[in-house]
Amino acid sequence: MGMIAITSINSRNVLKYQEAAERAGAQVRVLTPHKNTRIDEILDGVGGLLLAGGPDIDPAFYCETRDTTACLELAPALDQFEYMLLGHALALNMPVLAISRGMQLLNVAFGGKLIQDLPHHRSISKNGVFRSEYHKIYLSPGSKLAAILGMGGFFRVNSIHHQGLREAQKATRLLASAYSLEDGLIEGLESPEHDWVIGVQCHPERVKEIPKVFMNLFLAFVERAERYNNKER
Repeated sequence: MGMIAITSINSRNVLKYQEAAERAGAQVRVLTPHKNTRIDEILDGVGGLLLAGGPDIDPAFYCETRDTTACLELAPALDQFEYMLLGHALALNMPVLAISRGMQLLNVAFGGKLIQDLPHHRSISKNGVFRSEYHKIYLSPGSKLAAILGMGGFFRVNSIHHQGLREAQKATRLLASAYSLEDGLIEGLESPEHDWVIGVQCHPERVKEIPKVFMNLFLAFVERAERYNNKER
């Protein structure tokens, strides 16, 4: 059984990611920025790093001034914590699955930038209940992500974010694997420099809101984590 670490601003935010990972057969270690421990120690025995969704990334990390009209919710401690974790994982060629904020952080860590505020992509309130938005994406059949899912083409996925990136903001070292049909926002990223570093902008942990084939993303990630653990022993 593969051991994976999931980063989160708090233990409540991580529940759906943990459920999806455990359903795929993983053991889970939840990591929050409140733990004052060395990075190599908290990743000891971990075979994969999952960067979860969460607050906005501070624009200072990609050398831009904060847009005061963007209503950003920042968590500097989480930014610092995840940058260190991701850097350590990449240096070890550890499998990385980056979801929503996680994909955005992956892009910034590789030298890219973000659009600080996007209309019509965040969840909306209906009668006091927040519900996901949806849009169609195109997934390149030749990408690693398509190989993991078992198919490329067109998908309807959820949308719960107000930041993102297009080609102008994408890190040059990363490849885009999926795009939103409506506005060209990048919906998938992968690193050609690493064995298994995959980012998605949608939320596949919300299993009722995305096509069933996206569960393959967690299955493949856990399998890679187990393989990484076995290699390290």
